[in-house]
Amino acid sequence: MFPSLLFGRGQKLKGTVVLMQKNVLDINALTAVQSPGGIIGGAFGAIGSITGSILDTATAFLGRSVALKLISRTNADASGKGKVSNPAFLEGLVTSIPTLGDKQCAFSVYFEWNSNMGIPGAFYIDNFMQGEFFLVSLTIEDVPNHGTINFVCNSWIYNYTKYKTGRIFFANKTYLPSETPAPLVFYRREELKTLRGDGTRERKEWERIYDYDVYNDLGAPDKKATLARPVLGGSSTLPYPRRGRTGRKPTRKDPKSESRSDIVYLPRDESFGHVKSSDFLVYILKSASQNIIPQLRSVVTLQLNNPEFNTFEDVRSLYDGGIKLPTDILSKISPIPLFKELFRSDGESALKFPPPKVVQVDHSAWMTDEEFAREMIAGVNPHIIKKLQNFPPKSSLDSQLYGDNTSTITKEQLEPNMGGVTVQGAIQTNRLYILDHHDPLFPYLRKINATNTKAYATRTILFLQDDGTLKPLAIELSTPHPEGDSFGPVSKVYLPATEGVEASIWLLAKAFVIVNDSCYHQLVSHWLNTHAVVEPFIIATNRHLSVVHPIHKLLLPHYRDTMNINALARNVLVNAEGIIESTFLWGNYAMEMSAVVYKDWVFTDQGLPNDLIKRGVAVKDPSAPYGLRLLIEDYPYASDGLEIWAAIKSWVEEYVNFYYKSDGAIAQDAELQAFWKELVEVGHGDLKNATWWFKMKTRAELIEACTILIWIASALHAAVNFGQYPYGGYILNRPTKSRRFMPEKGTPEYDELAKNYERAYLRTITPKNDTLTDLTVIEILSRHASDEQYLGERIEGDAWTSDSQPKEAFKRFGRKLAEIEQKLTQRNNDESLRNRYGPVEMPYTLLYPSSEEGLTCRGIPNSISI
Repeated sequence: MFPSLLFGRGQKLKGTVVLMQKNVLDINALTAVQSPGGIIGGAFGAIGSITGSILDTATAFLGRSVALKLISRTNADASGKGKVSNPAFLEGLVTSIPTLGDKQCAFSVYFEWNSNMGIPGAFYIDNFMQGEFFLVSLTIEDVPNHGTINFVCNSWIYNYTKYKTGRIFFANKTYLPSETPAPLVFYRREELKTLRGDGTRERKEWERIYDYDVYNDLGAPDKKATLARPVLGGSSTLPYPRRGRTGRKPTRKDPKSESRSDIVYLPRDESFGHVKSSDFLVYILKSASQNIIPQLRSVVTLQLNNPEFNTFEDVRSLYDGGIKLPTDILSKISPIPLFKELFRSDGESALKFPPPKVVQVDHSAWMTDEEFAREMIAGVNPHIIKKLQNFPPKSSLDSQLYGDNTSTITKEQLEPNMGGVTVQGAIQTNRLYILDHHDPLFPYLRKINATNTKAYATRTILFLQDDGTLKPLAIELSTPHPEGDSFGPVSKVYLPATEGVEASIWLLAKAFVIVNDSCYHQLVSHWLNTHAVVEPFIIATNRHLSVVHPIHKLLLPHYRDTMNINALARNVLVNAEGIIESTFLWGNYAMEMSAVVYKDWVFTDQGLPNDLIKRGVAVKDPSAPYGLRLLIEDYPYASDGLEIWAAIKSWVEEYVNFYYKSDGAIAQDAELQAFWKELVEVGHGDLKNATWWFKMKTRAELIEACTILIWIASALHAAVNFGQYPYGGYILNRPTKSRRFMPEKGTPEYDELAKNYERAYLRTITPKNDTLTDLTVIEILSRHASDEQYLGERIEGDAWTSDSQPKEAFKRFGRKLAEIEQKLTQRNNDESLRNRYGPVEMPYTLLYPSSEEGLTCRGIPNSISI
């Protein structure tokens, strides 16, 4: 008998495959297109040709183009592996699925499957077409003795010849390694082996291999000697988290450095270029850095012949009148949808930036001392301020190398502004705080000041007033001693003033503080402490935790697109002479300085409660909400953050305790132990000897580790990222560079300050060209994509696991976040909480869980995707 007669339709298992064709707008492919018109012209010119050459239309998937084979989870063959079915091919297009997403196609598939095959638990898929496609899911209906089985895939499938082992997907069951059905054990192990690779060769586009490397691809020594950069990672002097390995060739001039390329290898499923609009933001960012920004700079410098702002009104004109541009430049920008919105061209060849929130109500409130201090607890870098424990503030720098760096601020300078409270009394009653940007910067000052930027190490002392607001009392500016570092710093203390030239001097002193804070924010709070530290977790997870492992499923949403944006950052943001080096004070030393700060990074202190305690701004108190009492009661970042932290922890606790019934189960989980060992010893290997690492032997340790990781990837990143343009889009409020020292009496600069403080301030901070670059980039970085996945949501909907209790717990988590958002809204309506809106009348919304698309200054995405 023919097989088709032997297995009648009624005796076959019916499945539905959902997939997507490779989109014409595959962002990563487009960014590689070069043409005489530059990246943007080239990319958009290429669209027509790509569109005209789509060979694999929906009907091309029919016939024998794509084959699937089911694998049994209950019945094994003679070797102990799950039985494999005969291949089945895609048949008719299915058009009746209401949940089908944009650009998705569904196909029927019928598997030959009889009772001695048992219940399917996995499947192989082969693509016999030339082009790749994106496999979304497979659903099998009416499986005897079981019902429906869901396979969530979300993976690119290339031609079968590209793979050494079969492409396999598992049903949405969740198993600890010891609970894996015996017929699936081999397949589970084999897939992890494939993802680890062998650590050799340059990686290819279609590969899915996760491996580690040091940061040795930031420089380009073969281009010119000034583009050489030190290797970060692999040493005790410049330690660093690991990045994903690409295997590119070493540079000719420095065998320790890796050569650079326009396209950086990513494990293929780390880039969702087919639909994700944040990929489009990434593409725009790349285009901006390579094409738009140079054009804008040339216009400002050459054609407008006006490279400086002269008044604060000039700065405001970026949002009001815009920059008049030659039509040839505008025509290169205008076809790009996002740039139309970014710059809001008014049809008169002018580019306008949207007005930043910080000046939407009041143009000058940013200048107040109250706002300067408020942004330390409710701005874009709200977790650096510390309680002052001792007076005067001390340094931890090596005195043999750098002399005595103890602060020169005196009680006599502070107490006149403390309303009758003494320094000692204020320390005892938790009323003195410090924003300390001294130690990380001081060893590099001599090098930085040898360039065209001029910097100080800074310390700012603040007093907690009776109304709950913070008041700056003094700013200390320090430079290296002219006779050598070992002589210690030369320091000068500046005090608040409201009139005359002293008020202008005070405004400049605050600007030097903010420049340091901007650099520390961008390189440490934002890049190092979220983007860079998370990447090793992503790599270790994919190498050692199977997709059916409960912890893989828990963490997966918090990894989406992070390796993608990090690869882009290494190419255009944090690379030699990239955007950060070009427009921020730390310049060529930026990444190197972040490596020095990483020496003191402690994973267990990244969770919010431990961070607050370590900085001395909270104390343990069993009677307080979440067991912590804030010493600055009206501390928006901390009070909102504790709500989010507690919700994450509660969800993780429920989830972990569902799968692990005892601490013994943690120690016995071979995949989990391999994951944690490699994360510590390789991923964060430069800190592997630190005693603070969890031993990963108890459920409490696993719960805390997962909560910290989710907190970093979601809420912490949101707090330091999405306020960048709302606060920093007004360069006067958050300058990124200082170009001159504080003017001394008797100098022309001092006279200029006395006559025209706006001009003097603008000649000191970020120049116009760099401002345009900063605004372009931070506006893109501050935006939400249209398909952003927020905390409490999952891209797979309800199909991410087949276990009902974790699903219900996750829904409760989502409902809890909605309740928290209402609570935070009520806080912002409470006028007694002055730090929540401040003189600029800008409510603190950065930790509201939800958001619309675009520039919203709110919303907590699941992951670091921009």
